[in-house]
Amino acid sequence: MSKEYGKMQLLEKWRGMAYSEKANKGDLQKLWQKYFRLEKEMYAKLLENPDEEVKGPVRDLAKKYDVDIMTMTGFLDGINDSLVEPNPIEEMTEDTEVSLKFDKELLYKNMVAAEADWLYGLPQWEKIFDEEKRKELYKEQKRSTTIVKEERIYPNDPCPCGSGKKYKKCCGKN
Repeated sequence: MSKEYGKMQLLEKWRGMAYSEKANKGDLQKLWQKYFRLEKEMYAKLLENPDEEVKGPVRDLAKKYDVDIMTMTGFLDGINDSLVEPNPIEEMTEDTEVSLKFDKELLYKNMVAAEADWLYGLPQWEKIFDEEKRKELYKEQKRSTTIVKEERIYPNDPCPCGSGKKYKKCCGKN
């Protein structure tokens, strides 16, 4: 393992950098702009062969996608909830064997949930799901996060059970 990352776990180091409260806002903005550009390129490559399981040590995957270890760590953190089998990202080191085998529908929905239109709008998705399926997944995801308030029943309202009685004299008695 390189000395640069020492004993600190990669994820802890990535989150310390990417979500730092002390960092200069401009530097953080540059970090995220660069990260999102690289992330988009990695997803584009990954989605070219969606059924191929890409796996190997973190270090090798960083080389494969031509990114630094920290960018790969951020990517692994982001994709972990969409994987068929999550990686051990909490204790991950450069030598940890990881897999990028993702659930296509879950990944698409998670991109929608993250409001990452630059990712769920990638042209590679067109070969994976037709337009109708993409719309269906988009709507499913949006519906799953919509809070529906139940209509309040007042004592003098007709009982929802259909008895014809007032709620207070029927199901609302107790």
